Amino acid sequence: MSNEINIVEKPYPPADGECCESGACNPCVWDRYYAELQQWRVQQAELKTQQQADS
Repeated sequence: MSNEINIVEKPYPPADGECCESGACNPCVWDRYYAELQQWRVQQAELKTQQQADS
């Protein structure tokens, strides 16, 4: 069993003009960004906990 961790890269917010601001897109680029950001934050918290346990 491998202990390899797939590090999630911190997402960048959508660039100006990437969101059409019509409210018709599902998911919106902002929805995708916030989902990816949440995933990144969870992983960062897990890594921090693991580092503290290893210390």
